[in-house]
Amino acid sequence: MTSTLNKFPRLNAPNLHKLPNGLTIIAEQMPVDAVNLSLWIKVGSAVESDAINGMAHFLEHMIFKGTEQLASGEFERRIEERGAVTNAATSQDYTHYYITTAPKDFAELAPLQIDVVSNASIPDDAFERERLVVLEEIKRSEDNPRRRTYRRAMETAFDRLPYRRAVLGPEEVIAGLKSQQMRDFHATWYQPQSITAVAVGNLPVEELIATVSEGFAQAQRRDESQRRDESRLYKETGLIASLPIELPFTEIVRREFIDETLQQARLVMLWRVPGMIHLEQTYGLDVLAAILGHGRTSRLVQDLREERKLVSSISVSNISHEFQGTFYISAKCAVEDLAEVENAIAQHINSLHAELVKESEIARVRRRVANRFIFGNETPSDRAGLYGYYHSLVGDLEPAFNYPAKIQNQDATDLMQAAKEYLSPDAYGVVILKPF
Repeated sequence: MTSTLNKFPRLNAPNLHKLPNGLTIIAEQMPVDAVNLSLWIKVGSAVESDAINGMAHFLEHMIFKGTEQLASGEFERRIEERGAVTNAATSQDYTHYYITTAPKDFAELAPLQIDVVSNASIPDDAFERERLVVLEEIKRSEDNPRRRTYRRAMETAFDRLPYRRAVLGPEEVIAGLKSQQMRDFHATWYQPQSITAVAVGNLPVEELIATVSEGFAQAQRRDESQRRDESRLYKETGLIASLPIELPFTEIVRREFIDETLQQARLVMLWRVPGMIHLEQTYGLDVLAAILGHGRTSRLVQDLREERKLVSSISVSNISHEFQGTFYISAKCAVEDLAEVENAIAQHINSLHAELVKESEIARVRRRVANRFIFGNETPSDRAGLYGYYHSLVGDLEPAFNYPAKIQNQDATDLMQAAKEYLSPDAYGVVILKPF
């Protein structure tokens, strides 16, 4: 079944094609001399049980270690000799693989990417070698103050949801994983119905769809000849959909840590907020995050860094995971200023309850969002990322196109309502890391 999406801005005109096996292909011709193929697998660390935490990310590494058709290293060699690029990333909610090629090379290289993702052989010897690479990555992550702070914050933000865990997983779990567990994980989760394949670039849409469709048809024929028993994996996989959304904080939950590697203290304040499954509730929070902490003229940056010089840096994010999000304020400051900075942030949150945001502040955010939408649509990889992200997490492309309009529609009353509903000045999580 093929259908062209309606109601999109002239900037975007993707074609959505759903195959009988559940695979979704999104294709768009774009007059830029490149083609990007992005494969979005709706599988991240959130589907893992604690016993296999880190498996999705470890598998991302192993995808590039070859198939029955491609020896280890052959995929990268053939990509590089054509001047193409490839990369991948794993999050809590998805794993993303992509290549960007010249249009003339797409028909040859796209099936290679589809093969490595669909038919990873995960040989034992390569598994053991790559385990050491992943363990080293975990160690490096622990050496990064920003990542340490974020990990502590997520452990505070969520009591039960797997978003509290690191995508990389803990060393002791990675050290104990077996290659057969990974082969079972791959066989279970890397299925057509979990995959969104996005091809954007300077080839006709029909050609893009045909190349991707045939690539997956070939991969599936090879895959079916070696289909493994998948039943046992479901017993050791924690499905996030069965977990209830966590309620907002009802008091200030405070956690403090000593981190002797720091030069300055770290302060994080956070609130539990809606995720992508409640998309309409995220727009106002996105605007509030921008008003508070995006750019030199934002409220917290202007007040705490520029004027009062209480912090060396401060940022605000509305982090939208699929099932639940986190409104996240992070600052660096001197230890003796921690209480004053926390109190000042709480006062700014309180002011969002008491006073309507000025129209000039909202207008600034609207301009930034509109410009970023245009700038974020300039390359095939930009568009493929936009389409793949929204289709994977929301199951719909309309929100990808409508985001600027949704932000434009947020008025001061909407923002006050969002602040009152989700951002309490008296109930939040706070994480402090002190250098002594």
